[in-house]
Amino acid sequence: MEIKKKTWPELFQRMLEGKKTADVRLADFELNEGDIIIFEEYNPNTKKYTGRILKKKVKNLNKIKVADFNPVNDIIKFGHWVIELEDGN
Repeated sequence: MEIKKKTWPELFQRMLEGKKTADVRLADFELNEGDIIIFEEYNPNTKKYTGRILKKKVKNLNKIKVADFNPVNDIIKFGHWVIELEDGN
């Protein structure tokens, strides 16, 4: 399945450069490993799509509820890191 999602210019550029290989989204849509996400660059200042798109295949998928791990007040105060790991050798 293909799913379209908007993404801000700075995040789109990082994906384009290969620096951003993970994404965090509200799980308010169906998604499965192997699906294709079509990221459409969207400028929130102009409220317009730029026309640039990236297609990415969902490699690994985990659905969590962050409030199960931390108190809501701490989530609001600190936010969360999205950490992608690779071998440190």
